[in-house]
Amino acid sequence: MSYLLLKHLHVSCVVLSGIGFLLRGLWMLRGSPLLGHRLTRILPHLIDSSLLGSALLLAWLSGQYPFMLDWLTGKFFGLLAYIVLGALALKRAPTLRGRALCLVLAVVAYGYIVSVAMTRNPWPWA
Repeated sequence: MSYLLLKHLHVSCVVLSGIGFLLRGLWMLRGSPLLGHRLTRILPHLIDSSLLGSALLLAWLSGQYPFMLDWLTGKFFGLLAYIVLGALALKRAPTLRGRALCLVLAVVAYGYIVSVAMTRNPWPWA
């Protein structure tokens, strides 16, 4: 697989993952039964697995790794924050208010990851 094709797959998965997360977050806030639909439970795992796999392959092919490059380290820690906040937003936070706050913070973490990827700067707002 060519590097360019892999990068396009990665970026496509980033967009699909973000849209899917936001949609599931909105469904959670509204108490929609769509959140329990089989496709809603399976598709995010397929997209996120493809996203992670393409990220690992891109890192390997390019020789760029977290903890060697500041911007990839920023993305790594942003991803950890996004995963924790996303889990709290969709399932783990005990109150709806807590879930809503975690949803907003997860979207901020997602935006941080995307901005770091685009600028290759761990401080994209500076």
